[in-house]
Amino acid sequence: MHGKITGAAAYLPPLRVPSADVEARIARSSEGFTPYAGIVERLTGIRNRHVAAPGQQASDLAVAAAGKLLANRGIGPADLDLLIFGSASQDMIEPATAHIVAAKLGATCPVFDVKNACNSLLNGLHLADALIRTGQARRVLVCSGEVPSRAVRWRVRDRDQFADAFAGYTLSDGGAAVLVEAAATGFFHWSFAADSTAWEIGTLPAGGTMHPRDPEYSYFSGDGRKLRDVFLRMGPGLFQSALAETGLSWTDFAFVGVHQVAVPYLEVLRRGLGIPADRLVVTLPEHGNLASVTLALQLAYALEEGRCRPGDKIALIGLAGGVSLGLGLAEL
Repeated sequence: MHGKITGAAAYLPPLRVPSADVEARIARSSEGFTPYAGIVERLTGIRNRHVAAPGQQASDLAVAAAGKLLANRGIGPADLDLLIFGSASQDMIEPATAHIVAAKLGATCPVFDVKNACNSLLNGLHLADALIRTGQARRVLVCSGEVPSRAVRWRVRDRDQFADAFAGYTLSDGGAAVLVEAAATGFFHWSFAADSTAWEIGTLPAGGTMHPRDPEYSYFSGDGRKLRDVFLRMGPGLFQSALAETGLSWTDFAFVGVHQVAVPYLEVLRRGLGIPADRLVVTLPEHGNLASVTLALQLAYALEEGRCRPGDKIALIGLAGGVSLGLGLAEL
């Protein structure tokens, strides 16, 4: 048996914040520093991002997406064999946020968290497929809730600190859920790679053993250019090898989901890999970088718009801090 995607859904908080408002808030909050007008959109292509309400947690966003998905599929929480919460965000250090999601959803199945930055949900799908293949589960809910807005640095000292905090201004809040069920066809290829020597390029240090309580470490810190350079150094080999191994080309896929951090880099990646533009669902300009929610949101849009249907092949390309690459190929 294979793990087969039988549905996907996303939840986006209704509050949308334009990039101009982000820059204005930085200027209001800082003493003597004002960003160049339009710099966020100019460098990233992001016009808007979503922000969760003050009382909403990562688990709430995951539950909103999961509830929509289960209702669409006509099944209940009691029908799940396993719930995986795959996200860069979490409600708290302990317990696993998956427990909180399950309690709010009303699920009684086993649960656990998967955490690998923006590839967290993709890794969760990989595990769901593996557990189904080995007969340990038949229906797995993989969900995510991202609330990076809580870790944005608004008070900026100078240009250097603004550059260090810049990644936070691109991030967006949202929830996602993907249902994976046992079937004769489904995921047929997985590939992953990592360059873990680059782990310091993008971090949120607070809450771990290095920096358990210092509030100064509760903000995103990163260098987007260095991160891009690591991805470029890792090269296209992972993806080219997958196509060669399966005997496929990108034109064989109805939909190719790609994690999106900046429109210019998305275009560099698309051209470098030779992916036809019409296979992508570009969510970044109006929804921002949704971290691990990104791929599921694109898939949900592709399904809703009829861009991929049962029997079609799809590809999911993951890029994440740490640094890691991932690729999942599946038949719907």
